[in-house]
Amino acid sequence: MTRHPVGPRYSRLVERLPASVPFVGPETQERARGEGFFARLGANENGFGMSPLALDAMQAADAGQWMYGDPESHDLRAAIAQRMGVTPSHVVVGEGIDGLLGYLVRLVVEQGDGIVTSDGAYPTFNYHVAGYGGVLHTVPYLGDHEDPAALIAKAREVGAKLIYFANPDNPMGSWHSADVIARMIEQVPDGTLLVLDEAYVEFAPKGTAPKIAPDDPRVIRMRTFSKAYGMAGARVGYAIGAPDLISAFNKVRNHFGMNRAAQQAALAALADRAHLAQMRETVAAARDRLARIALDAGLRALPSATNFVTIDCGGDGDFARRVLAGIVARGVFIRMPFVAPHDRCIRVSVGPDAELDAFARALPDALAEARA
Repeated sequence: MTRHPVGPRYSRLVERLPASVPFVGPETQERARGEGFFARLGANENGFGMSPLALDAMQAADAGQWMYGDPESHDLRAAIAQRMGVTPSHVVVGEGIDGLLGYLVRLVVEQGDGIVTSDGAYPTFNYHVAGYGGVLHTVPYLGDHEDPAALIAKAREVGAKLIYFANPDNPMGSWHSADVIARMIEQVPDGTLLVLDEAYVEFAPKGTAPKIAPDDPRVIRMRTFSKAYGMAGARVGYAIGAPDLISAFNKVRNHFGMNRAAQQAALAALADRAHLAQMRETVAAARDRLARIALDAGLRALPSATNFVTIDCGGDGDFARRVLAGIVARGVFIRMPFVAPHDRCIRVSVGPDAELDAFARALPDALAEARA
C-alpha cells in the first residue's frame, strides 16, 4: 500500500488569510508584460542613489561578506543615537521599517486585539496585523490628511494596543506640524502605543518632526535609510523608543537579519550630511517638475513633503485606474492609492530627468485614452 506524503498543518489563522502581499513589485509586472519599464517611479525609491561614501563603504565591506553582520548593530546604533540625541538603549535597527513593524506587531498583538489605523494608509502594517490575528479598526482621512483626533477617539473606543500614524503620509504626501503630533501623543490612551512612521521626514518642512522625550512609553518613532539616503535595497531601518520597549525587540527580532555591508553603508550615509542636504534640494526640484507636468496635462498635484507627488486625476477611482493602466502600458511604473476617495489620484515617485521625461510623454496619451 502506497503511503502519500502529508503536508504541514497550518494554523487556523493562516488558513483563513488570503495568499497575498501588500504590493505587487515592478519586477512581477515586468515579467507579466514581457518587457522592462523605461521609468521606475512607483515604489518611492530614491532613483538619485546613495551617498558616494556609502557606496564606497558597501563595496569595501564586500570582501567581508563571509561573516555575519554584527547582531547588535553596535556602531550604527551608537551613531544613530548620537544624531538623535538619545542613548543606544533607545535604538533598535532592523530590516527596514517593514521589518520593524513586523517585529512590533509580533511583540504586542494577539488574536482579537484591536489596532487602529487610517483607511487607506500604509498597507504593509495592516498585513502584519492580519498575520498575527489583530483586528483592524480604521478611520477616514480628514480631506487628504490623516486625522489625529479621530485616530485617538477610535483607540479609546476599541481599547487599541497600537495606533499607526505616518507623518509625512503615504500615499497622499500630506503632513502635520510638530505641534499637532505633540498634542496627539499627549492624548494617547493608557496601554496604547503610537507608532509614528517618519519614513519621509527628511523631506518635510522644518517644524514637522516633534521633540519627543526618549523615555516616553506612549510612542515609538520609526525611520529608514530607504528614502532620503537612497538605500531601499539594503533594507536598513531604525526605531527610537523607551529602553524597555527597545529591549523587548531582542525577544523576537532576527539577530542576524542585518546585512554586514548594509550596516557599513548606513553608517557612512549617516555621516555624509552634505549629500543628505543635496538630496533634499534635488528631490524638491523633482517634485516641482512633477507638479508642472501635472499642470501641463490639466491635473492638480497635491502638496507633498515626501519623495513622491500624488496627482488628482479629476475623476473617480475607475478613471484614475484607467490612467494608471495607460501609463504602465507605456513603460512607466507608477502606483495609486487603494481607497476612495483618494483613489481618484495616481502617485508618482521623483526620479532622474530622463524618467520624468518618460512620465511626461506617457501622461497626456494615457489621459486621452482613459477619457475615450
